[in-house]
Amino acid sequence: MPLDAFDRELIAATQGGLPLVPRPYEAVGAMLGVPGERVRERLAQMLEQGLVRRIGAVPNHYALGFTANGMSVWDVADDQVDALGERIGALAGVSHCYRRPRHLPAWPYNLFAMLHGRSRAEVEAQAREVETLLGSACRGHDILYSTAILKKTGLRLSGA
Repeated sequence: MPLDAFDRELIAATQGGLPLVPRPYEAVGAMLGVPGERVRERLAQMLEQGLVRRIGAVPNHYALGFTANGMSVWDVADDQVDALGERIGALAGVSHCYRRPRHLPAWPYNLFAMLHGRSRAEVEAQAREVETLLGSACRGHDILYSTAILKKTGLRLSGA
């Protein structure tokens, strides 16, 4: 879908993130000279059309004191992974959870859940909670701990 001039301005204004203010759409609208409602409506349309995958907050877990961050990986029965993944993704210590294909024989894991804690012991306790929730559908797991902070960015348009 081709982008019009307003779409390009909107993406350029939001590609660094929404402003951290009580009414971010109004703040972006003020920058663009349009009502905040137009910003909100167009972003909702972009989501619906698949031009934008999601709009969400990306917290800096380290700044919040969560310095033990581990991607937990699980070998879960394929016929249960979607339903169980929904339940895992709703847990308090999980920031994101998703299904990925296995790469056998070296990589049997098909469910990934990012766990955040103030210590590895806290993350491991969360992993035990996940394992309990998965029950007999879980055939194995591991935790891959973060060793560096990766910069997350949104959509970028050249020339925007």
